[in-house]
Amino acid sequence: MNLFRRYIGVKRQPDIDPIGLDFKGEGEPKGAFWRRFRKHKLAVAGLFVIGLMAICAVLAPWIAPYSPNALTDSFGEGPSWNHWLGTDQVGRDVLSRIIYAARVSLSVGIASVLISAAIGTLLGLVSGYFGGWIDGLIMRITDMFMSFPYIMLILVVSSIIGPGLANIILILGFLGWPGVARLVRGSVLAIKQTEYIKASVALGYKTPRILFNHILPNAMAPLLIYATSGVAGAILDEAALSFLGLGVQPPTPSWGNMLASAQSLTVLTDKPWLWVAPGVMIILSVLSINFIGDALRDAMDPKNRK
Repeated sequence: MNLFRRYIGVKRQPDIDPIGLDFKGEGEPKGAFWRRFRKHKLAVAGLFVIGLMAICAVLAPWIAPYSPNALTDSFGEGPSWNHWLGTDQVGRDVLSRIIYAARVSLSVGIASVLISAAIGTLLGLVSGYFGGWIDGLIMRITDMFMSFPYIMLILVVSSIIGPGLANIILILGFLGWPGVARLVRGSVLAIKQTEYIKASVALGYKTPRILFNHILPNAMAPLLIYATSGVAGAILDEAALSFLGLGVQPPTPSWGNMLASAQSLTVLTDKPWLWVAPGVMIILSVLSINFIGDALRDAMDPKNRK
């Protein structure tokens, strides 16, 4: 085996993306990735905002001034020293509910993307590597899922399965894999034509080792960028479903059902603190994640490497 390696000149190949991206950062100065990332000031600000939201969500029991469902003697009152963002119609502190609602939105965004990424990555690897009828079957199933309007499919499945946090995570996760599968398949089709993959096959490496040790690490860069947009989309989908009554159900707070409880004309005009705060949180979280995704794309682009 060693003689065969020397004969064909095979060496251990670094994990290099077929478009020239060294995913592990080999061959470039330490910290170069972060220097490219921080050139995007909005992305750095977005990273700070998302980090702050995550800290508040984790430490909600210690940060929130009240329990999210605790009733006070202030009904629908505006911002004050006791309630910085006011109270809702039944006397619950809006700030406390905003902080606890961050748990719901972030958990839905991250968990659903993890599920869809796991399914889509596995199917994309198998489809792109083996090709043939396997590729045709997986891609036709993918096309079938993508032929339906995405939000309409989510609404139909949600109305059948029922509302709830766990159900929303599973629905978004199991319906969000087609885009990931197509992306990974395209990367695999390019990567498997490289010399070190052909050498791995010639050396008799097992297929799982080739897929997960050599091909998958080099397909992670575009997948990571796609996942950031997926998190932002999942947060918006959860907010939309909760607004329509098919998502997280009261009294559990989410930014979507907080907006749903403030949709009457009287509240919109006379009590803006009930809808401005959750609306701003949705906008901030989605914009921050999108800015981070744009910066990741530019930082991982080999054209931007010097």
